[in-house]
Amino acid sequence: GGDGKDKKPEVQEYKFAVKPETKSGWEGFKQFLWNSETSEFLGRTGMSWLKIGVFYLIYYTFLAGFFMACLMIFYKTLDMKQPRWQNDNGIIGANPGVGFRPMPHNKDIESTLIWFRHGDDNGNWNNWVERLEKFLEPYKNDTVKEMGIECGELASRKPGAKQICQINRNELFQGDCTAEKSYGYRQGTPCILLKLNRIYGWTPDPYDFEEDEAILEEDEVPQSLRDMMAQNVKNERTAMNKRVWIECKGENPADVENAGEFQYYPDQGFSAHYFPYENQDGYVSPAVFVQLKNPKKGIMIAIECKAWAKNIKHDSMERRGLAHFEVMID
Repeated sequence: GGDGKDKKPEVQEYKFAVKPETKSGWEGFKQFLWNSETSEFLGRTGMSWLKIGVFYLIYYTFLAGFFMACLMIFYKTLDMKQPRWQNDNGIIGANPGVGFRPMPHNKDIESTLIWFRHGDDNGNWNNWVERLEKFLEPYKNDTVKEMGIECGELASRKPGAKQICQINRNELFQGDCTAEKSYGYRQGTPCILLKLNRIYGWTPDPYDFEEDEAILEEDEVPQSLRDMMAQNVKNERTAMNKRVWIECKGENPADVENAGEFQYYPDQGFSAHYFPYENQDGYVSPAVFVQLKNPKKGIMIAIECKAWAKNIKHDSMERRGLAHFEVMID
C-alpha cells in the first residue's frame, strides 16, 4: 500500500526516574561547588540559601535571647555579697575546718608534708618561706589594715556593727615567726600558720569555764586549755576566754615525743570578735603561728591541730575542726 494506511504510530517513551549524569573526581567537585546547568552553589540554589539563612538567623536569635533572659533571671536571684544557703543549709555546713600554711608546691597539692633541709649551706627552705610570705601579704598590707579597727589586746574588745577587727602585726609576728628570722625554717624550728576556714555568717560559741564544766568534760577539752581558762578567770580576764582555742600535738605517742615543744604566737587561739565573716572589705582571717621549738631531725612527724569551741565538732576523716600535716626536717 502506497496510501500509508498500514503505517504504525511512533511509540513515545517517557523517562520518569532517570539517574542524572554524575561526574567523579575533580570534575565532580567543581560541579558541586558550582553547577552552571542548575545555577546551584554547594548543592543549593540562591533562593534555597536565602531561605535557610533567614531561618537559622531567626532561630539562633531567639535561642540567644532565651539564653540571655535565663541568665539575667538567674543573676537576679544571686546576692554578690552573701550566699543564698548558709551554714547548715549549705553544702559547706557550719563546722569549719582548720587550714595551715605554707602548703606544699602546687604539683604536690594533695600532700600535707612540710619537708625541707635547714641551714645556710645546703638548705632548701627558701621556697617554703616564699610561699608563706606570699600568703601573708594581706596581713602586712597597710590599706587592708586601715579597713579594720583596733580591738585591744588579742582582740578582746568587740567591734561595732559593720566593723571588723584589725590583725595586730606586733602580736602575730613575734619571736622566730618573722620574715627577718625566716619564720624559723633556716634554724629547723619552723613556724606554721593556722587559720579557720571561712564560713559566711558563722560565729563561734566559746566555752564558759564557770558554766560549761559538764560540756568541757563531754567534749574532752584538753586539760591544758582548761588550765588557761581557769587562769584567765582567776586573773579577772574572762574576755580572753571568748575565743576559739587551738591545740597542736603529735598524732601518735612517737610523734608526741619527736615533735617536742609547741610555741604559739600571739596566743593559743582566735578571738571570737574576729567573727562573723560577712564578706567585709578588708577582712583578713585571724591567724595563729605554732612553732616547733625542738623537733627531731630526719624523722617524719605527724601533727594534728584542733580548734575548740562549743559549736566545733571534730572529724578526722573529713578534716572538720582540725588540721593534719606532717613535718620532716633534714
